[in-house]
Amino acid sequence: MPKNSKVTLAPSKEAVTESVADLLALEQPMDYKSSQMSMGLSPGATAPGKGLLPSPDADGEDGRPSWNNKLEYILAQVGFSVGLGNVWRFPYLCQKNGGGAYLVPYFILLILIGIPLFFLELAVGQRIRRGSIGVWNYVYPQLGGIGVSSLMVCGFVGLYYNVIIGWSIFYFFQSFQFPLPWAECPMRRNGSQAIMEPECEKSSATTYFWYRQTLNITSSIDDTGGLNWRMTLSLLGAWIIVCMAVVKGIQSSGKVMYFSSLFPYVVLLCFLVRGLLLKGATDGIAHMFTPKLEKMLEPQVWREAATQVFFALGLGFGGVIAFSSYNKRDNNCHFDAALVSIINFVTSILATLVVFAVLGFKANVMNEKCVVENAEKILGYLNTGVLSRELIPPHINFSHLTSEDYSEMYGVIKTVTEEDFPQLGLDACLLADELNKAVQGTGLAFIAFTEAMTHFPASPFWSVMFFFMLINLGLGSMIGTMTGITTPILDAFKIRKEILCVVCCIIAFFLGLLFVQRSGNYFVAMFDDYSAGLPLTIVVFLENISVAWIYGTERFMQDLQDMLGFRPYSFYFYMWKYVSPAILVVLIVATVIEMAVSPAGYNAWIEAEGSERFMNYPPWALGMAYALILAALLPLPIVFIARRFNLLSDGSNKLSVSYRKGMMKDISNLEEQDEQRFILGKGPNEAPSPSPAHRPYLGPGGAQEMTNTSYGTSTKTGYQNIGSPESQL
Repeated sequence: MPKNSKVTLAPSKEAVTESVADLLALEQPMDYKSSQMSMGLSPGATAPGKGLLPSPDADGEDGRPSWNNKLEYILAQVGFSVGLGNVWRFPYLCQKNGGGAYLVPYFILLILIGIPLFFLELAVGQRIRRGSIGVWNYVYPQLGGIGVSSLMVCGFVGLYYNVIIGWSIFYFFQSFQFPLPWAECPMRRNGSQAIMEPECEKSSATTYFWYRQTLNITSSIDDTGGLNWRMTLSLLGAWIIVCMAVVKGIQSSGKVMYFSSLFPYVVLLCFLVRGLLLKGATDGIAHMFTPKLEKMLEPQVWREAATQVFFALGLGFGGVIAFSSYNKRDNNCHFDAALVSIINFVTSILATLVVFAVLGFKANVMNEKCVVENAEKILGYLNTGVLSRELIPPHINFSHLTSEDYSEMYGVIKTVTEEDFPQLGLDACLLADELNKAVQGTGLAFIAFTEAMTHFPASPFWSVMFFFMLINLGLGSMIGTMTGITTPILDAFKIRKEILCVVCCIIAFFLGLLFVQRSGNYFVAMFDDYSAGLPLTIVVFLENISVAWIYGTERFMQDLQDMLGFRPYSFYFYMWKYVSPAILVVLIVATVIEMAVSPAGYNAWIEAEGSERFMNYPPWALGMAYALILAALLPLPIVFIARRFNLLSDGSNKLSVSYRKGMMKDISNLEEQDEQRFILGKGPNEAPSPSPAHRPYLGPGGAQEMTNTSYGTSTKTGYQNIGSPESQL
């Protein structure tokens, strides 16, 4: 067919000026009609067979990398979703919100919002085979800002999350010595005498090592204190490890996941077995799982359970979508969603058992220490005549004093010396009080757990194992976070992935220097509180709305049936369309209310007091905190307005490479046929189209196929240019 030939309709005087080559050159209108998720139908409308575009040869010819096997993919998703929060956040929430009773709302919300939304992200990523930006540009271009917001949040979280890995690296190398450096308070010379470090004496050896030896923290966020060089080197090491893991994309990260995803389970099982053999472990586990059913009636418990479900699965970060985009289109992502969610839940339970077995042991050790110290006080009072020996029950032996004996003696003394009792300074030494000391986050990992390990036999070995586990847990999450950043960029721009990964890691390292100042821990807390919570909830809510209400739940279910070979349960239809959006709205409102009611501040470490004190953020820090939320959410209205008023391309004009190849292949075969037969055909059913035969183009209105009417006849055409796509937005 000559390149510049023009074809005319025989019965008509109107010339059709587009040749096949010209049509292919008009890529934008052509691609708009072939968009993988056409927004032609009105919200909620259905059209059987019309939906996500099945791209010919998509799995083999588009040059997109793919997982070597299913196990690599599952381990990658597990490694991303199972992170540090499973070890130090979930156990704290269980302890705080009713023990075993907390598992009931958590499991209910996992079913109602966790698995359905996780399945939704897996499905759109696998079907469209793009990162978060590309996916939501296809689904609904005006909400394309969803992907940009996801990328922003990934960036914020990655900056401070890798700092935690850096802390773990520092503790890991400090663990190769005996005794452990945080086992005892350091001594310093005062003339000829050696005295205990006052700050350590007022707190504890592990607390002192964390705040002074590790962070060398300042007393307020206003005092930056300069860089902490040891933490700077640790952060550099953390970014080098992450860069090496992701530099080759899934080819390198997939191999890393075999170890980083499985090793934490080995460590957790070892700790569980060792913990159950320790004295007091059963006390901790019993305390943990004793249900306080009245807690289930408190709205706060359900809000925190929903938040934990939400973040435990990594929803909204873009990592889930990015990982699934490297799957084959017929992969059973429904099974993957259920499997990864269940593994995540079981891991949280396993980590909780380990934490409370160890903390139960620690509570017994601290309780025995309390009994000994207070028994010595009582002996002193007996020897000085402050207390009468008649107050001591005759069966009590101070050389073999049990907790029960001390409690009995304490009760008698408190009853008899009612008015003077406060002056004695005696503690009750109750095991329950020790077990109720709820700690989370860095307080659990770097203070409470490290203190418990100092009492383990062969404590350096267990310390090395524990912090190596934290490094691997963090690494798995960081690989998913970095994939959520790099995949959308690689989809949009022709950049070598190795160069992009190295540049991203270098930039992130220099930005991360904010967190390795002496005041850096306060900024870590700020980013943790403000950069992800509200923005991610809004992002996932808009993801849900764009698929369920704009694209259409019924159409999406039909697309899933085409992709999976079976129709998912109707349960998902109602969850996506009604239940999940409603729960997310409640969660957003509750989060905003909590932010408005709760004072904005941080826990500052006061060196002179050897304790933490809550302090309000100064105005500049408060502005910075709210700027994080604004920066993460700003892409949403900007992209919406820009595309609403045609200031920005709708992003839907980038067809997959495989679709273009398939289309070009069809055209090259058809060019060998008669020109007039190719363009017009002998009837409506004989006019070939470059798009798949079973999926003709729906016009911008989406209600019917476009037709070309001439002299009373209607000839279907799937590629005519009937106006620019932007005019329909």
